[in-house]
Amino acid sequence: MTSTAAGAWTREVEQYGVFEVAVRCASVADPGAPAPLTLQVSGPDGETAGVAAGFWDGGDVYRARWMPDRPGRWSFTTRSAHPELVTHGAFDCAPAPEGSHGPVAVAGRHFRHADGAPHFSFGTTCYAWVHQPAEMQEQTLRTLGEAPFNKLRMCVFPKHYRFNENEPTAHPYPTSADGGRDFRLPNPDFFQMLDRRVADLARLGIQADIILFHPYDRWGYPAMNARDRDRYLRYIVARLAAYANVWWSLANEYDIVPDWSEEDWDACFRTVQAADPHGRLRSIHNCVRWYDHGKPWVTHVSAQSSELRRVAEWRDRWNKPVVVDECCYEGNIEPLWGNLTAAEMAHRFWLGTIGGGYVGHGETYLHPSDELWWSKGGVLRGASAPRIAFLRRIVEEGPPLGYEPARWRWDMWAAARGEQEYLFTFGARQPAEYTFDPPVRRPFRVDVLDTWNMTVSPLEGLRTPPFRLELPGRPYTAVRLLAAE
Repeated sequence: MTSTAAGAWTREVEQYGVFEVAVRCASVADPGAPAPLTLQVSGPDGETAGVAAGFWDGGDVYRARWMPDRPGRWSFTTRSAHPELVTHGAFDCAPAPEGSHGPVAVAGRHFRHADGAPHFSFGTTCYAWVHQPAEMQEQTLRTLGEAPFNKLRMCVFPKHYRFNENEPTAHPYPTSADGGRDFRLPNPDFFQMLDRRVADLARLGIQADIILFHPYDRWGYPAMNARDRDRYLRYIVARLAAYANVWWSLANEYDIVPDWSEEDWDACFRTVQAADPHGRLRSIHNCVRWYDHGKPWVTHVSAQSSELRRVAEWRDRWNKPVVVDECCYEGNIEPLWGNLTAAEMAHRFWLGTIGGGYVGHGETYLHPSDELWWSKGGVLRGASAPRIAFLRRIVEEGPPLGYEPARWRWDMWAAARGEQEYLFTFGARQPAEYTFDPPVRRPFRVDVLDTWNMTVSPLEGLRTPPFRLELPGRPYTAVRLLAAE
């Protein structure tokens, strides 16, 4: 995004980039109220593309943003009860640069980008990374730049929890007279930093899965009343919806946020859906009690579960993409959810993939300064990330369709891409031989994969099912069948 001074707008933007208008007005009685101005945008064909709400950005500055989805000359008009906030003009949209595929949307039970490229989600979690000092934030970005992850779960509000008890460097909302939060005006410094970090993730090709609420608090954020929640949600949607890499997660562990009802969560979903002119992806994450992902405002399932074998069942239940964003974490801390081995963490990614879904990573190794990746970011200390990168390579090498679970064997973890490819994994099992009998009787090339050592060993010749293979007899072996040309 090209930065703009107040009273100006971005003159040229790339397709799927952020167009921004900035205007000044000192006479707005309630700057933090939703939609102090609106931005109406028309595409190159002259047809109205949509309307976005603007927002206060500190002092007398107000902004409005839009993501153009087509190259060409666009025009815009702002509207407001305050004449100073009214302006109009035009901007040019250049074609998307190579590698820029646009926002992610649902495609059946999978995901794809606006340009049609598939999106295979390989996520990780750094809940409170934007609440750490700038140096550590930069370190997190450097780590992500070398890691295999293309989605990052991150909180707007600071988090108070074991291993994460430091004060945030800045608060989204200031302290009120009674020691709680004053939700009338957001803190522009914090939200400007959040803008920059979302843009940083976009440059790395990473989806920013923005967690809007969570229960782990000592500052008063979950105490928002319905009016405050509405103002906050409309504000953050106005700020961030134009970024092509944004997803909305209504909450982390929504079911243990104190004093919130299911109706409250429904209302928040409806607010986000109505406020977002770009229709970014929306979901919600559970602790124990699942939200009804069948509701129309939910675009995909965001699950916390260790039962990765049930991914195919959940896809069938809701007929939506399934992302197991939390399947426990690689690490060595005391809680059972935080001491998986690297091999088990990677295996759970394989299980989710075989089930036709997607899985999220996290890392929780003890550190003398409590710098645990899952909460604060920083550096990765575990061994699962390279193995996850290996799986991502396998997934991306296949045809441009998501895996579907193969159901012809009850005792086998297998997936298919049409009749062109089959993928089998044995996990911790270690058969020395196995009979492969997919329903398609055609010749296949066969690769034996060592998912821990990250090797692919092609076998000589072609094999037509059913056939028996001698296998290494080691854990974490997988087999890939590729239809012969």
